[in-house]
Amino acid sequence: MKEGIRGIFLHGFMSFAAVCVTVACLLIVGTFSSLIYNLNIMVEELNMTNEVLAYVDEELSDAEARSVGTTINRVDNVLESNFVSREEALQNFIADYENPAAFDGTDPMTLQHRYVIVLKDNRLLTETMEDLWEVPGVVDVVAFDELAEGFSTIQDVLHIVSIVVIAVLLVVSLLIISNTVKLAMYDRRDEIAIMKMVGATNGFIRFPYVVEGFCLGMMGAALAFGLEWLMYDQLVARINAVDTLQLFNFVPFQQLLLPMIATFAAAGLFVGVVGSWTSIRKFMNV
Repeated sequence: MKEGIRGIFLHGFMSFAAVCVTVACLLIVGTFSSLIYNLNIMVEELNMTNEVLAYVDEELSDAEARSVGTTINRVDNVLESNFVSREEALQNFIADYENPAAFDGTDPMTLQHRYVIVLKDNRLLTETMEDLWEVPGVVDVVAFDELAEGFSTIQDVLHIVSIVVIAVLLVVSLLIISNTVKLAMYDRRDEIAIMKMVGATNGFIRFPYVVEGFCLGMMGAALAFGLEWLMYDQLVARINAVDTLQLFNFVPFQQLLLPMIATFAAAGLFVGVVGSWTSIRKFMNV
């Protein structure tokens, strides 16, 4: 343990290079991952705005119409349903026009009670509409199928792109970091050869380098995590200052805290320990 920690400072430049490369690669992966996560959340929020309208039989009384909502809420995939009376529907209709006076005297009875329904998963829109048709008291169900399909397609594309790009970035990052560790080992090949020649066992030689790799990997992961948190908060603050219409709603970094910690720690541990263990192997054959 002592030799491993001592090696960090004894070969300061290579240790510094290994930490810097680890930080840079993890920052790239972490930044892209957080961006994809936020885009996915934004698409899901937009998807929630795609509402289904269930019209109630006009022969039902107000109390009976309101009781239909209990059955609607029991339908699978229904997240919530809001009752809209005839009067409210008329007011909403008039509010969409610049000249409300033109609708003076309009009888709300010309409209129907309805329910505005938000679904849990818009991919199941067709099946949910069929279930809503079966609800007693519901005489018509209206939804924007093309809009729901568009949002679902965007989500599917985001998932595929995010998995592919993050996987590629992780592989490239691990290769870059691994090569940096190999360079550090190559710089110390003579030291390893001398230890081997005077009778040191493989474990005696290898363990300090594994300890050193572990320390460097975890230092790089910790620095990358801190910088990622700082950069994320700064970027979100700047975007919120410019985005007065609130078009982009980024989640707070605390929501990403545990996944980021787990990912960065696992990457630092893997790169440090496995990279050192495998890189030193070729120099053990003296």
